[in-house]
Amino acid sequence: MPDTPQRTDGPAGWLDRAEARDTGAAKGGGTARDGAVARGGGFQERHERCPEGAARRRSAAGIDHPRNPNPRNPVPRTPELWPAASEFIRAHHAEERLGDPAPRLAEAYAEIGGTGTYRHTERELTFGARVAWRNANRCIGRLYWNSLHVRDRRDLTAAEDIAAACADHLRGASQGGRIRPLITVFAPDAPDRPGPRIWNEQLIRYAGYVQRDGRVVGDPRNEGLTALARRLGWRGGDGTPFDVLPLIVQGTDDKPRCFDLPPDAVLEVPIEHEDHDWWAGLRLRWHAVPALSTMCLEIGGICYQAAPFNGWYMGTEIGARNLADTDRYDLLPRIAERLGLDTTSDRSLWKDRALVELNRAVLYSFDRAGVTVTDHHTESRRFLTHVDREERKGRTVGADWSWIVPPISGSATPVFHRTYDTTARTPAYVQHPEALARASGDFLL
Repeated sequence: MPDTPQRTDGPAGWLDRAEARDTGAAKGGGTARDGAVARGGGFQERHERCPEGAARRRSAAGIDHPRNPNPRNPVPRTPELWPAASEFIRAHHAEERLGDPAPRLAEAYAEIGGTGTYRHTERELTFGARVAWRNANRCIGRLYWNSLHVRDRRDLTAAEDIAAACADHLRGASQGGRIRPLITVFAPDAPDRPGPRIWNEQLIRYAGYVQRDGRVVGDPRNEGLTALARRLGWRGGDGTPFDVLPLIVQGTDDKPRCFDLPPDAVLEVPIEHEDHDWWAGLRLRWHAVPALSTMCLEIGGICYQAAPFNGWYMGTEIGARNLADTDRYDLLPRIAERLGLDTTSDRSLWKDRALVELNRAVLYSFDRAGVTVTDHHTESRRFLTHVDREERKGRTVGADWSWIVPPISGSATPVFHRTYDTTARTPAYVQHPEALARASGDFLL
């Protein structure tokens, strides 16, 4: 996600906030607000299956099937797909000034009529993926939506090939620390077969090992996926709090399988503090690339269920959520004790003071390692710049206030002091309940 001293461009503040499993916890949010239940439900609050869900939304909005662009062709045998395809193709041609969309509409209509689906051109795929980011109401880092690099891997359907491409994605995104926004798009769902699936919530996640006394070593968020990986044959890591989970990938017409990520694909940052030497003894670290991998990229009625994408981190996603939440690493009591703070009363504001120091440590460590990260104050200003730019182009920017406002010092940022349009638009990244169930390990094999 965005800002570090060495760069001034890039997306931030959303990619590590995947939809939370319903734990009943009421938390504030990070970028993709990791673990935030009270901060809102599914990513665009759209849980319908694509493309049928998209068709229902358009029907409810009074958008009927357009006139057949080629009367000699039969009505497509998947009629609910056509309104979404037509809307997208027309929008693409209008925004990129590609001229009359009629020839492309006729081509797509004929393809849908003959096969029940249609294939996006590479240009359409790139446009759709970028606009989906622009339409992400819960992302604060959309100023640089048009810089998203799109890797077209729709030719891949086998689990081992997809796992290898995911490792390549991480290498290409990390670039030795200069993180770049990247999406890899695999084969979509089709009428005759499902597309591939990546079960992990993100390409890089840390294991959560449940102990006999109920404690969890590692990330409690991932205890279900850790158990699933073990059932699929993973032997486990070294038993540290930061063991990288294998990828669980399901190819087309295949069962889910485990694949270890190569070490060179996982860039990690040790978390230290510039003022406290004892901090290094905590042995904290976090990965550099927040690549969401369970969200569906919906473009013109086509569902790309496997389309991992990333920006870079906003520091609060790590320091205020992943490492601080009570149902995650829950480090605030430990840090407060080392800082000598009075933890017997909330009125001492020990949680607030420990939280600020933890977030200082994250920013300091990423900067010291030369890895792209942004802070919530900078990203808030950038978001309002994005809003201004879009409005000058005649486009309304949707936003979910509860996700846009940072999880610390919210009222000290400019995004706090205004309201936003919450209309969901397509193309979009959407979160389906069954994808959440897979990521939590609560899915029957």
